Amino acid sequence: MSKTTIASLSRDIQTEAQAYEYLERLRWDGRPACAHCGSENVYYIAPIDGSASRKTRTGALSERRVWRCRGCNKQFSVLTGTVMHGTKVSVRTWVMVWFEMCASKNGVAAREVERKYGLCPRTAWHLLHRIRTAMGNDDGAALSGIVEADEMYIGKHHKGRGSGPKDKVPVVTVVERGGRARSVVARTNVEAPMIVVDSVTPDTTVYTDESRLYFDLDAYVAKHGTVNHSKKQWRRGEACTNTVEGFFGQVRRSLSGTHHRVTNKHAQRYLSEFDCRYSTRGDTDADRMAMVLRQMDGPLPYRSLIGR
Repeated sequence: MSKTTIASLSRDIQTEAQAYEYLERLRWDGRPACAHCGSENVYYIAPIDGSASRKTRTGALSERRVWRCRGCNKQFSVLTGTVMHGTKVSVRTWVMVWFEMCASKNGVAAREVERKYGLCPRTAWHLLHRIRTAMGNDDGAALSGIVEADEMYIGKHHKGRGSGPKDKVPVVTVVERGGRARSVVARTNVEAPMIVVDSVTPDTTVYTDESRLYFDLDAYVAKHGTVNHSKKQWRRGEACTNTVEGFFGQVRRSLSGTHHRVTNKHAQRYLSEFDCRYSTRGDTDADRMAMVLRQMDGPLPYRSLIGR
């Protein structure tokens, strides 16, 4: 089987109908289900003239693939009820950008999508945030085994207010050694220990630095070990935080080099994007894309995104 690339996607998906069929294969895996009631007793509504296009209410031609449920008698498509619901952007463009988001280690900037795909800045920004929302829709299973936890500060620096963490938002990340990562934006760094406890199973071994924030972790996990960075102690036996520090390094490079500025309001979506790519780093780009497409439920209207 040939490796999936932007070039192969462009060759295989040349029309809107082919883009719909591609999403149907990835999301439904041959078993289409009603987006309204979940029934699999559905059928495809083929255009009357046998072509790939159908006329809309305005008389325009559309290659949107429409299905009908025999249970609730409602129509739907593979986009119904997902982050792509109601989109005016070409589905083919969606597929290309989706692949880039899943394949690019440093992420993709909204301005880059705007230039490459001919979108307006607001549309490109909204599109990427919807993909990030889907990347964060994992099963939420607790981490286990040996994990490392630490906190960092990201966000917009307010000019004229001094420097330091007080101007930014704290982020707590828990990383399984050889496994998944989970990052949570906290209101204050005092929330760090409980975020760690909520992210792991009780039989987990947790390693942190010498911060006082984590002193009480012993009561909630099987084992808690520390290293003292202030004394240049980077490893003490099995205890170290090198894995989570490496994750932070990638996040910082991506935020400063690709996105340049991330506001506190939207920071969690960016972190979900980095968590997703890190947790699936052993998968191929195509497998990662297929996984994210299967968890793209839940629309994200522009008004709710900007808080109106």
